[in-house]
Amino acid sequence: MGRSRGVAVVVAGMVLAVGGCGGGADEQAAKSSAGPKPNRSPSSSPSAELVEWVGDMCESTVALENLRKESAADLKEIRDADDETGMLAHARALGYLSATPADVETVAGDLEALGPSGVPAADRLRDALRKKVRSVANELGAQSPAVGLEYAESTVADLDKRVQSLTPPEPDLPALTKKVPRLAAAYRQAERCAPGWKPDASSGKGDSAAGPLPKAADGRNYAACADGACEILVTSTADITAKGTKVHVIVADDSVTFQSGGTVMQLGGAGGEAGFGNALKATVVAHDEEGAVLKFGLP
Repeated sequence: MGRSRGVAVVVAGMVLAVGGCGGGADEQAAKSSAGPKPNRSPSSSPSAELVEWVGDMCESTVALENLRKESAADLKEIRDADDETGMLAHARALGYLSATPADVETVAGDLEALGPSGVPAADRLRDALRKKVRSVANELGAQSPAVGLEYAESTVADLDKRVQSLTPPEPDLPALTKKVPRLAAAYRQAERCAPGWKPDASSGKGDSAAGPLPKAADGRNYAACADGACEILVTSTADITAKGTKVHVIVADDSVTFQSGGTVMQLGGAGGEAGFGNALKATVVAHDEEGAVLKFGLP
C-alpha cells in the first residue's frame, strides 16, 4: 500500500509539472500573438504623404543632377564655339545667363514649398539642401545677363562652378534609408526615386508635341531678304542683309540672337520680334533644337 501511494504521488507530481509547463507556454504564445509587432507596420506601410514627400525630394535631386550636366555641357559649347566674330559664343553665354538662374530658382522654390516629412533626419536633409540651393539661386539671380563679349566665357565658367556645387548634403536620402526603415519603405514605393526615372518629357525643352518646323517660304535663300521681305530657315548662323540693314543671326537650342551694328537682341524659344529701328523687324515664326524659321519685313 505504502508503495502504491508513493507511486501515485509521483505520478500526480509529474502531471502537475507537465500541466504547469504546458499552461505557461500556451499563455505566452497567446500573449505573443495578441501583442503588437515590433516596428514592422511603419516600414511595410508608410503613409501616402511620406511616399509623396520622398518622391518630391527625389525629383528635386534629379533636377539638380540634370542642371549640373546641362551647365557643364553649355560651358563646353561656349568654349568650343568656332565663330570669327565671337558672337556665337556670346549668344550661347547670354542664353545660359538667362535660362540657368531661372532653372535653379525653380528648384529652390520647389524645396521651399516642401513641408515636413515627420522624419527628423529627412527634414534636416531637406533644410540643408534648401539652404544650399537658395544661396546659389540668389547668387545667380544677381548676375546681369548683359555681359560684355570679352567676359562671356569667364562669367559662365564662374556660374558653372556654383551650379556644380549643388550636390545633396551628406548623408543624402539613399544613405538615410539605410538607417530609417519607414523611410526606406517610402523610397521603394516612390516612382520618382526609381533608377533612371526622368521628368515628364512634355515639360522639358525640345518638346516634340509641337511637331516639326514649318517650311520656310524662301528656305535657305538668304538673298531673298534683300528687298526687306523674306521667310527663311536658319539652323546655326546666318548673315542677312535686308533693306540695307545687316543682321547676324545665331540660332541656339533655346534662343535666337540678332546682332546688328553694336546692338544684340536675344529672343527665347517661345518666339517674338526683334526691331531694327524704323527700317526692319524680324519675327521668330517657329523654333526648336533643329533651327528657326524667321520672317523679315517692314515694321
